[in-house]
Amino acid sequence: MLEKTMASFGKKLIRQRTVDLSSDETQLARCLSTLDLIALGVGSTLGAGVYVLSGEVAVDDAGPSIVLCFFIAAVSSVLAGLCYAEFGARVPKAGSAYLYSYVTVGEIWAFTTGWNLILSYMIGTASVARAWSSTFDNIIGGHISNFFHNHTALHVENVLAKYPDFFALFLVLLLTGLLSFGVSESALVNKIFTAINLLVLSFVIIAGFVKGDVKNWTLSKEDYQNHTWKHEAGSSIGRFGSGGFFPFGFEGVLSGAATCFYAFVGFDCIATTGEEARNPQRAMPIGIIASLLICFVAYFGVSASLTLMVPYYLVNKESPLPDAFKAVGWEPARYVVAIGSLCALSTSLLGSIFPMPRVIYAMAEDGLLFRFLYRVHSRTKTPLVATVVSGIISGLMAFLFELKDLVNLMSIGTLLAYSLVAVCVLILRYQPDLFAPSKDLEMLEMNGSEEEKVVINLSLRDGHVALKDKFTWRRLFCPSGDVPTSISGRIVYISSTVVSLMITTLCGILAQQSAALMQCSIGWVVACVALLVVSLIGTIIIWRQPESKTRLAFKLPSMQSTWMQSSSPWPATASPLQYLGEYLSHDEAGCRYLGPFCCLDGNRLCHLFWIWDPPQCTRTSHSTVSDSGKQTSPAGTLRPEPR
Repeated sequence: MLEKTMASFGKKLIRQRTVDLSSDETQLARCLSTLDLIALGVGSTLGAGVYVLSGEVAVDDAGPSIVLCFFIAAVSSVLAGLCYAEFGARVPKAGSAYLYSYVTVGEIWAFTTGWNLILSYMIGTASVARAWSSTFDNIIGGHISNFFHNHTALHVENVLAKYPDFFALFLVLLLTGLLSFGVSESALVNKIFTAINLLVLSFVIIAGFVKGDVKNWTLSKEDYQNHTWKHEAGSSIGRFGSGGFFPFGFEGVLSGAATCFYAFVGFDCIATTGEEARNPQRAMPIGIIASLLICFVAYFGVSASLTLMVPYYLVNKESPLPDAFKAVGWEPARYVVAIGSLCALSTSLLGSIFPMPRVIYAMAEDGLLFRFLYRVHSRTKTPLVATVVSGIISGLMAFLFELKDLVNLMSIGTLLAYSLVAVCVLILRYQPDLFAPSKDLEMLEMNGSEEEKVVINLSLRDGHVALKDKFTWRRLFCPSGDVPTSISGRIVYISSTVVSLMITTLCGILAQQSAALMQCSIGWVVACVALLVVSLIGTIIIWRQPESKTRLAFKLPSMQSTWMQSSSPWPATASPLQYLGEYLSHDEAGCRYLGPFCCLDGNRLCHLFWIWDPPQCTRTSHSTVSDSGKQTSPAGTLRPEPR
């Protein structure tokens, strides 16, 4: 009895959702164009970081070579974006990485991903609202903070903020109301603010190239000494390094690239619009790739103009662009920069609030969150309850907390999602198309006689058996055909897991034992070589397996005739490597413990209950799930599970 109970429990942990793609019916309003998605991605990604991050990386990490940092970060982000784009073409539904994980690797990973995404979006919303309030307060001379600090101080150190930020709360509730009013109205506001932000950045880039000096990319030690002697007493000046274009070497470029990677976080909000885009299979891939390219051009141009206007060691990390314009005699330009930064913060705030209720909506639809969060307003066609609830919680966080420690936690959910999406794309590319019966079969299954249903089930069973294959070691490198089978799909699944584990371990060694590796410690070098060899073997095994021939509106580019099949293993390993390398290289101990705690807390409160008592039999006909993780009836039918 106990054995059966545990077996049933284990199956429910890894059961997969099957999405019915034969119909594009949805409760949400399909009103977003491709331009709307591009503006949403650009607005969410190109936040206030473009006005601040370039100065920080230039001073601390890379100097003028910051332009290469953004290029490397953009390449990594584009790889993740391509994975999202293919999944958007395969599964054009709301839910983003949560749904992509659910249909590929199972419920437990899907819930973990969804829960972390919700946490990240909430913390991101609260932190951006606080940043908006702080920026506006600085522009008007600090009157807001002084008033609240004098009249409403909280006096709870290390727990709450120094004072409640009513302005940040008002901003979050205002945008929550805007999103509740309608998606098209929100998209219009987002396009206006994004356009203003891009105009300001264009001005910054052009002005920087006009007033800049190429000599600032080839500075010598004498220049540094002269600037130090002339610099104002009491003001700070940055490190010099070795001068030139790479003052801190290639190590500084890599360190800066890891930081710059966070500047491209945000495009994934496009993946939550699968049920609101007019043509999601085409619009979502275009929106993701176009928004990343636009953001790269903006980051590249701003960082180049900044380091051309001012020597990298004189850049002010707190307000790099206003001080740079002051240095070249264009001090009034700081007002233009202030307007751009507020517009950027506005679009970034909207981009944080927008995907949050869509993920909650998708999880509630599947029964992994409370069902009342699935309700959609009949007139506005928006997930009203999820929007209001998530907005209120985010507003309260912005109202009460400084979020200095939580900002580091914010990226965990998003980067975990990037990693899982990359792995899921790889796995799904090599799976057999066993469970995609035609619409005629679906209609017969739902409305046909008992005899017709028996014939359908026998046909599906025979097709399943026909594609079965016996495993042999030869199948690892020499598969029997060019059509995926259940065995080849399982081989890819296991190989992907092994490769990911090897890359994770290698990443940890590189991050924590770099000194030993530089000293050529035999043990660590052998361990790294062994991990690389196993990863390479796993990659070759994956490459040798037959791919799915399903036609999609967008697929990752691949080269079928060569072993360098960039569409398969490399995106799946680059994202975990980027995520874990950055995670392990930072020394915020609190963040390391807080992340797993928040994730565990969500599972403890919600998920275990639904594993034992799943409310999936109340689901609409959009999807079906079986205990074995496979579809047991044609898509569009629903078989309630026994209680």
